[in-house]
Amino acid sequence: MWKIVLPLLAAVFAVGFGGLVGGKQDIDVNDEGARNALNFAIVRHNLGSNDIYLSQAAEVVKVQRQVVAGVKYTITVKMAKTPCRKGSANEVCAIHTDPAMAKPYQCTFEVWSRPWESFIQVVKETC
Repeated sequence: MWKIVLPLLAAVFAVGFGGLVGGKQDIDVNDEGARNALNFAIVRHNLGSNDIYLSQAAEVVKVQRQVVAGVKYTITVKMAKTPCRKGSANEVCAIHTDPAMAKPYQCTFEVWSRPWESFIQVVKETC
């Protein structure tokens, strides 16, 4: 009987104290690892797009973290275009204030990070 009860109790405590081990957890958008993952994902997104203008995050909708031989961040963000062209000098570009020019859209990035190995990779991008 104890063989059945102990795993059940362990699962109840895991759920009661922050979720299942290895499961996704909502985290603060200001988490340093999440911010690094988002910045990396935006750079990769801009490199991979055919648009001549850079896009930036207009609003972070949701951030989740999952421990998986490192950390996987799942970040849902509203993106918008800037007036800065790709290849311009390292300047900070504000999003267009005119929605017609900004052309807002939503993306979800999954970024896998192992900071102790200086490893980071965009695993999935859906826009």
